[in-house]
Amino acid sequence: MAELKIVSTVEDGTRLMRWFGRHYPSLSNAEFHKLCRGGQIRLNSSRVRGTEILRSGDAIRVPPTISGYTTESKKKTESGEKYSLTDLEQLRKCIIHSDDDIVVFDKPAGLAVQGGTGIRKSIDKMAAALFPYSKISLVHRLDRETSGILVVAKSQRAAQALATEFQSKTAHKEYLALLAGNVKNAHGVIDNYIIKGQVFDSPTRLNNGTGQRPQRAITEYEVLANAGCVSWVLFKPKTGRTHQLRVHSAFCLNAPIVGDDLYGRTKKMDAALKAMLATNNLHLLAYRLTFRHPSNGRMMTFCASVPEFMKPVMKFLELQLP
Repeated sequence: MAELKIVSTVEDGTRLMRWFGRHYPSLSNAEFHKLCRGGQIRLNSSRVRGTEILRSGDAIRVPPTISGYTTESKKKTESGEKYSLTDLEQLRKCIIHSDDDIVVFDKPAGLAVQGGTGIRKSIDKMAAALFPYSKISLVHRLDRETSGILVVAKSQRAAQALATEFQSKTAHKEYLALLAGNVKNAHGVIDNYIIKGQVFDSPTRLNNGTGQRPQRAITEYEVLANAGCVSWVLFKPKTGRTHQLRVHSAFCLNAPIVGDDLYGRTKKMDAALKAMLATNNLHLLAYRLTFRHPSNGRMMTFCASVPEFMKPVMKFLELQLP
């Protein structure tokens, strides 16, 4: 017996073919179009071609013959997607602002910003599915392990305006981090050159003969609290180099960010701290982002919520937000 499926809010704007690709990934394109031509698949009781755009609340007639296609096939689906509807709904809940030009996410730790080989789900791909009529463009990045504020452009014009802001340093970023070590100076500026996790004093020194020049990396920092073997630090990066805050913490402040397995593995952590943390998450939060709206020019500031894995240690050490 045929079944009626109701299109959810998160699926609004999806094409019918893509909807079937998500729900019945083993169904081939040829079989899908054959069912459409035969009238077996219908949308709101009407015959379809397969390219129709769905709206929230639409009723899709699903013939009983395709019930066995819900399991994943070895081939990729028509769209190449590997994320689920549950993933999309979870990302939708991370949206703290959206308008015609931008969408702002409070990104959870562990979610990649940009897709690539071996990455099952990423914000750029899923945001494109959530906003099918927008041209989604990344204008800055967060490490996969870093949580916090991420702004994404929804048009080419907005992307160009925001990219200019980040390049000209008009956009202002602030990060909070828990460092494994006692940072002695209450505040300071780190100004050097880094490339691929290495720190250099001069841009003329090359990286192991590769011919790549280190790039200048500038980070302002302020120690908000010292609690024995850890420091609660506010970072204000002036440049945006790969892993800049992680490298500066580990090699310039001699206090790697808690949970940083890449740059902090050689740092012996106090046993009591390990027991208190009970998590391997990176304790780095993109806490505050200020930028000028690409259309109306109004300054906007967004603050991230503290992730659940950071709350226990903040409470125990009585750490405060700035």
